[in-house]
Amino acid sequence: MDKNQVAGIVLISLMLMAYLVWFSPEPPKPDPKASPTTAPTKIEAKIQEANVLANLPDSVVKQRLGKFAAAAKGEAKELTLENADVKIVLSTQGGRVTRVLLKNYVTFEKKPLVLIDEQSSKTSLTIQTNQGPLDLHSFYYQATQTSDSSITFRINLDSATFIEQRYTLPKTGFELGYRADLSSLGAELKTKQATFVWTDLVKKQEKDMPTLRASTTVNVFQNNDELESISETSQDPEVLKADFPAKWVALKQKFFNTAIITNGTFTNVRAATQPEPEGSPVVKQLEMSLEVAVADLNDDRQRIRFYYGPNDFRIAELVAPGFEKNVYLGWAVFNVVNRYLIIPIFELLEKVSTNYGIIIFLLVLVVKTFLFPLVYRSYMSMAKTRVLKPEIDAIKLKHGDDMQAVQQEQMKLYQQFGVNPLLGCIPVLLQLPVLLAMFNFFPNAIELRQKVFLWADDLSSYDSVLDLSFSIPFYGDHVSMFTILMTLSTIAYTYYNNQLQAATVDKTMQTVSYLMPVVFMFVLNSFSSGLTYYYFVSNIITIVQQLAIRRFVDEGKIRQQLDDNHRKNSDPNKKKSTFQQRLEQALKTQDDTKTAKNADKNRKK
Repeated sequence: MDKNQVAGIVLISLMLMAYLVWFSPEPPKPDPKASPTTAPTKIEAKIQEANVLANLPDSVVKQRLGKFAAAAKGEAKELTLENADVKIVLSTQGGRVTRVLLKNYVTFEKKPLVLIDEQSSKTSLTIQTNQGPLDLHSFYYQATQTSDSSITFRINLDSATFIEQRYTLPKTGFELGYRADLSSLGAELKTKQATFVWTDLVKKQEKDMPTLRASTTVNVFQNNDELESISETSQDPEVLKADFPAKWVALKQKFFNTAIITNGTFTNVRAATQPEPEGSPVVKQLEMSLEVAVADLNDDRQRIRFYYGPNDFRIAELVAPGFEKNVYLGWAVFNVVNRYLIIPIFELLEKVSTNYGIIIFLLVLVVKTFLFPLVYRSYMSMAKTRVLKPEIDAIKLKHGDDMQAVQQEQMKLYQQFGVNPLLGCIPVLLQLPVLLAMFNFFPNAIELRQKVFLWADDLSSYDSVLDLSFSIPFYGDHVSMFTILMTLSTIAYTYYNNQLQAATVDKTMQTVSYLMPVVFMFVLNSFSSGLTYYYFVSNIITIVQQLAIRRFVDEGKIRQQLDDNHRKNSDPNKKKSTFQQRLEQALKTQDDTKTAKNADKNRKK
């Protein structure tokens, strides 16, 4: 490993560290002033508000609500819509969803996965009337269930005036269709807009609470096809007001989300998050509010619907434009690599095996094969530099500690022998997008959720072979075996390269190369075990590739090729390449700069 190789690896490491610091979710710090338990104040307030009218005398209710008073009291009954994927419970009190069970998923405790319930989720749909603002989700309805897939909630205010809400559930999938017919209210409505508010105390579904809190937020997809999100890692209450009308708003968790979607537009969209203190059973409090045209509520073309389901990339793609952005795959080029390279390969390998440990192993083989040309070119660049060691040592001996002169002579040497030093660094850098793409793919791939492999009980979360009774700063309170194996294999690979290039790499660079694996051991201890397992296997295969290349590469032939290049480049009539011309210009500039500095020093003397 020459200086260019080490510089490339160090650069990648620094970029990776920066990426993890600035773009990777971090668990929120506990608030020492907060209570160890969370009181769901907003939801409790809404429930209490809904119960106030029911406890007032009829005369007072009549005076306050007018013709709407008949709907202020009643009996709450539950009805159910169910398909192959979800079981949705609705109540005649509010004509709203009160509980959602995802039938094909369980929590980390292997209990039924209840995405929302009456205690965690509260919605309101408020209209402005002559009687003042009225929340349609606080009234009592008569329900008609025409089939297993449809329920209609209706209030007959008088012979000509009614309110109707209708829900429809397809035979499969996670979308619940919604319509509200308010057309008969006519002059009772003071505005043409209704306000929808949804507050959710996100329930804990996974074992790692810090990671859950660092991946829970509100996403707003605007009409300009831009996604606006509240910071997932903020430790303070945050509010987001969308700049443009929105197509959908999602209360997004790590692997699941609840959302409201339209083919039209939602206006005046506002979102908010409230972090929870350490010890709270609630992951985070999320809230959205938006306005929707009353006419759109009963327009099939707008297709207003709710989504209660997984953050599965392929499922989300079919829900609505941009809905797959709820599955975070990284930014810029890393998103592209995951979307068009890693995910298709992963899906193909799922058809080969049902064991996700084997699938990840095969993924490593495919990716390493794909990147092998870059590895080979990098090794060949190293080999060319290695066979020039006698000439490089002679330059160092000649110029001693004059590093500028050493670099200039080395560049001239590379020019004479036709060696491009950048070829040792560029292949390593070109692998960076794939390297960083994996940091977003594995932690967010719901396919790995609760998949067992060896000692790891969940490849989407960290594996632990030893739970500590204390927490080590920057490391955690557990020992991840896959992270340990990844670190050891990285150190082994580094040792192998340092031994191979011991004469061309100084001691400082060797120390740095050993330090980085230890740093990443601390960084990755709480990351997805699928990720650290991937890098462990990747390191082993890389070592095998290097040994194979070394066995089949004849450095004697490389030396002969370089000598041939030297003779050709020494021909004064030979046309110089663009690289050679730029290199000569750079060397000339350095010489001119050095000469000018020396002249300036002499004048000052």
